[in-house]
Amino acid sequence: MVEHARTLTPAHRSEVMELAAAALPQGGNLSMCMTCGACVNGCPASGLEGMDPRRFLRLAAFGQDEEVLSTPWVWMCTMCFRCMQACPMQVNIPMLVYEIRARWPREKKPKGIIGSCDQGLRTEGASAVGISSEDFRFTVEDVLEEVRETQPAFADLEAPIDKHGAYFYVNQNSREPVKEPEEMVPLWKILHLAGADWTYGTHGWGAENYCMFAAEDDHWKAILEKQLQGVQELGCSSWINIECGHSFYSIWAGMQRFGLDTDIEFDHIVRWYARWIREGTLQPSSAWNDDLGLRFTVQDPCMAVRKSMGNPFAEDLRFVTKACVGEQNFVEMFPNRSNNYCCGGGGGFLQSGYKDARLAYGKVKAGQILATHADYVITPCHNCHAQIEELSEHYEGGWHTVNLWTILCLSLGVLGENERTYLGPELAEVGLPE
Repeated sequence: MVEHARTLTPAHRSEVMELAAAALPQGGNLSMCMTCGACVNGCPASGLEGMDPRRFLRLAAFGQDEEVLSTPWVWMCTMCFRCMQACPMQVNIPMLVYEIRARWPREKKPKGIIGSCDQGLRTEGASAVGISSEDFRFTVEDVLEEVRETQPAFADLEAPIDKHGAYFYVNQNSREPVKEPEEMVPLWKILHLAGADWTYGTHGWGAENYCMFAAEDDHWKAILEKQLQGVQELGCSSWINIECGHSFYSIWAGMQRFGLDTDIEFDHIVRWYARWIREGTLQPSSAWNDDLGLRFTVQDPCMAVRKSMGNPFAEDLRFVTKACVGEQNFVEMFPNRSNNYCCGGGGGFLQSGYKDARLAYGKVKAGQILATHADYVITPCHNCHAQIEELSEHYEGGWHTVNLWTILCLSLGVLGENERTYLGPELAEVGLPE
């Protein structure tokens, strides 16, 4: 007897699936899932809250709207696109997650994400921590004065604000002026040594945009327009995003999502590091590490690599790192580049309040780093930096987490004594300027 094949049909019409599919290009390929499980294997969030990408999609497809709309897993998925990278049908589960986040009542969304979104909307500078443009200016000028007075080689260092006609407009993550202002200095030094004509601005100087994580398109766009206003008011030709993945992506993706046409160039600062080194404008040396032999690896930020610029950015990141630490002292995580795993710091996870879940998510990343036996992890992204630093402590990894600008300045011989917060004691005095 031949058993006829049975067709699985949803018990209920999935309004959530239909709304999400309508909002995504090509419907997000949401109806093309083959239930192969490749997405599950590639997702560090699999298992959290009893959920994984495949289960989430199937629940949506079979009309289980109430469960899909209520699971906190959507705030644990970092929307890193790793599942879509692995999917043979390119099913866009991350953007389904975004659309589900958008349908949560605002009062039930994580307070940390909403609070940061609201601060960005409220402040002239779009600062997610609420620092005013006046306080930002005061902090920049105060730190600049101290550097000029204590580091003779940089007596003419500049950190301009509202310089009309400057070529580069540079935005700044609020973490530095609020919590660690000395961390702004290495970037200023790099721009100075490269001869860059640059400025901060009063409007939209803040790099963050947590409204994107809140999945609130109108607010995401409002902050982006505030940032763009700052660039346009000063007549800058190029817009540089600092070492911060989500702020880069919020601009890169937001300009496309909201159709904001502009002739202003937009790029990540790491790309310019690589360009200046290749041109000979910056000449780092890895000689400081010849005898020390410290091992370095890099975290590929999902937002700057897999979700936007792809492997060319990853190659620039490696080119700069090897120039600074020595090719023989560089070791890869596996997998890497566009196939790398998310660390768990993105998607607003750091502000969502689910700390235990976030650290559980990061176990995959901790394992990757431990396998390299690296002494330092370079993280050209603020959220990656915070998460990977915490993972080292939680999983007793023993590695140091450091910004790329720190290592670049160290290799240029210009890293000041007070600019070494994230370096270990073995580098406390290495390459100190005379």
